[in-house]
Amino acid sequence: MGDKSFSEELSYQSGYGNSFSSEALPGALPPAQNSPLLCPYNLYAEQISGTSFTSPRKLNLRSWLYRVKPSVTHEPFKPRVPSHGKLLSEFDRSTSAATPTQLRWKPVAIPESPTDFVDGLFTVCGAGSSFLRHGFSVHMYTANKSMDNCAFCNADGDFLIVPQKGRLWITTECGKLQVSPGEIVILPQGFRFAVNLPDGPSRGYVAEIFGTHFQLPDLGPIGANGLAAPRDFLAPTAWFEDGHRPGYTIVQKFGGELFTAKQEFSPFNVVAWHGNYVPYKYDLSKFCPYNTVLIDHGDPSVNTVLTAPTEKPGVALLDFVIFPPRWLVAEHTFRPPYYHRNCMSEFMGLIYGGYEAKADGFLPGGSSLHSCMTPHGPDTKTYEATIARGDEPGPFRIKDTMAFMFESCLIPRVSPWALDSPAMDHDYYQCWIGLRSHFTREGTNVKNEDAYEGDGFVPFNRLPLAAVVPSSSNGGSGACGSFAVVWRHFFNYATCLSKSTAFPNGFFHRMSLCRLL
Repeated sequence: MGDKSFSEELSYQSGYGNSFSSEALPGALPPAQNSPLLCPYNLYAEQISGTSFTSPRKLNLRSWLYRVKPSVTHEPFKPRVPSHGKLLSEFDRSTSAATPTQLRWKPVAIPESPTDFVDGLFTVCGAGSSFLRHGFSVHMYTANKSMDNCAFCNADGDFLIVPQKGRLWITTECGKLQVSPGEIVILPQGFRFAVNLPDGPSRGYVAEIFGTHFQLPDLGPIGANGLAAPRDFLAPTAWFEDGHRPGYTIVQKFGGELFTAKQEFSPFNVVAWHGNYVPYKYDLSKFCPYNTVLIDHGDPSVNTVLTAPTEKPGVALLDFVIFPPRWLVAEHTFRPPYYHRNCMSEFMGLIYGGYEAKADGFLPGGSSLHSCMTPHGPDTKTYEATIARGDEPGPFRIKDTMAFMFESCLIPRVSPWALDSPAMDHDYYQCWIGLRSHFTREGTNVKNEDAYEGDGFVPFNRLPLAAVVPSSSNGGSGACGSFAVVWRHFFNYATCLSKSTAFPNGFFHRMSLCRLL
């Protein structure tokens, strides 16, 4: 497949969740019905279902494919030889390990021996079970050659692929997609696809979800617009190849294991299709981020691109969150991400640039895992540099960066090869060891008094004693002078009370104070 032919044949349909239709030959889509006795061009009608038939209509996913030969035309599946050995879809004590330690990996080296996308795919961590239809896996891939005379099919779940190095030319049953670093592609469960590498050595990240599909997050109070716009998602248009392909191999991932079946034709023989179950891609640079404009650091959930929900509202099986270029303008605020312990588990990757919470050590192509309730946050250098800038650093634009996070409500277990990987950063914990105590019993002497001045309010420590209490020294009686001593004790006591949470910032109205007297 030449460079020019692939790029010239690229065209897309825009929209998220649309019911699309596309045909590579005019009139190839049957009019008015899905499965006529004879389809146009004598094609076979074949449906692919991403949900059960009786799923609610708003969640129901399916497409009709009109193809030269049906996909059932193949020899029996057999276990792949040699076996892969580094893919998991069942996570228990026999396959993986649990650890609460913060983990970080340096970029994984791209192999020198010929390795395609399938052979270069390996599991880092995950939870749940593909057989039980609930859970997720996080994989990475390193590859240096295109898939040849074969296609891959994932029967376990949806793939969300995040290229970090090198473009991917992906041929699917619905058509072709070019996916560059800074873009993502979703390949739904069951679709057959092949990956070509026009730039040679390639590396990236993959999230896989079992038993559900990705969708756009609700926007809530944000309103009708913002974050990832539906029109920026792109689906392919119909493209097909016909002809004899002896020994063509279908590689199917089933329960985390690989199986192969032979057939004599390409699976990319779909002349026309229609439906809402379809591969699609998205350019992350089109994301419209939201951020705080006054104080404090917002929660990362505001940067969610796609979510795979659970049955519990607001709890995700897996969120895909990004940290794109944006302005930081918060006042009197520690602007990097706050120190955190989370009931969710967070796997992070870096596509390019740097990450605002890590001054060094977190590199493009690298990754980190902070599991449920494991503390994490800015490293020592980031903290000290932020404090050194002072309270008024002014607006600052984060640019030339794209980090992301896979966040899940499930607790991941880590594959043995990820724990034993030469890319493991065993000194990761050192980035926090240098955090020293800045505690002082005198406090930071922050004054909020000016906000309460005016409208008759006067803080205790600015209220002249003589203005409200006569004493013997300014012409008052001895009794008044004695009362002044009592008043001073009251003043001291009230001042102590004013430092507690019982009184708002220690301010009393002048008239109220006079009534006390």
